[in-house]
Amino acid sequence: MSNIVNIHNVSKIFDGNFKALSNINLDIKEGEIFALLGPNGAGKTTLISAICGLNNITEGNIEVGGFDNQKEYRKARDLIGLVPQELSVDSFETVWATVNFSRGLFGKPHNPEYLEKILKDLTLWDKKNNKMMTLSGGMKRRVMIAKALAHEPRILFLDEPTAGVDVALRKDMWELVRKLQKSGVTIILTTHYIEEAEEMADRIGVISKGNLLVVNEKKSMMKKLGKKELVLEIEANQKLPEIIEEYKYQLSNDILRIQYEAQTNIQELIETLSHAGLKYKSLQTRDSSLEDIFVELVKES
Repeated sequence: MSNIVNIHNVSKIFDGNFKALSNINLDIKEGEIFALLGPNGAGKTTLISAICGLNNITEGNIEVGGFDNQKEYRKARDLIGLVPQELSVDSFETVWATVNFSRGLFGKPHNPEYLEKILKDLTLWDKKNNKMMTLSGGMKRRVMIAKALAHEPRILFLDEPTAGVDVALRKDMWELVRKLQKSGVTIILTTHYIEEAEEMADRIGVISKGNLLVVNEKKSMMKKLGKKELVLEIEANQKLPEIIEEYKYQLSNDILRIQYEAQTNIQELIETLSHAGLKYKSLQTRDSSLEDIFVELVKES
């Protein structure tokens, strides 16, 4: 796959010498779902705003679809649909007028059939004549997505798209995201729901304090940075055998957690601990989730 976004040595310094982004290098592939994870204040929204041309970067350059997003702003921006965190709509306009106006802003010809399809895909068609003020927060979020798609962009940015959205609406949104990817749209999202990124994303980037810590395919990241763990509920007040010192472990409230390598024969490990005198009531094994990896990376940054 070719790259549709190229970010080279990008830094952003705000007033007061606050460095929100520090030497970011990132290529985003056409047609992928890329998830950008990070704690509050990490630089996620600043980076998205920079790619969309809403922030002037201090250093570096960004290309969108081969266009410099500062020197060829209009051509780059035409390729982008943005769903920001904030709900910014005219409360007195109808759903249809809001979406239709957004299409017109990009100089696109009238295409009511296309707008109808978008609204139906987002379960908004029966609300098309409703004024925005009458909609719930989740419905307004859907209208924001419809606005972003109105001019038929090749790249869709979703900045915390499911914030304040109930479970049913969130599920519908992710089904739409899959449909959009199949149609060739590149999806770049930020989310605090790490399980969503784990389920949806092809690749994942983790940002903290303005630094891009790691970028990798989801499966490769979990294989490389993930850990396997043996969890034992041990009998109280017993001394741990010396052999346990060969492993990284934690003991809390009679729950013993032992990390082990992927190639370790778990049956042999359990037998070794038993022969060394460790007495336990129950055991289970678990693999790191993406959330575990994320928390560890941010902690170390």
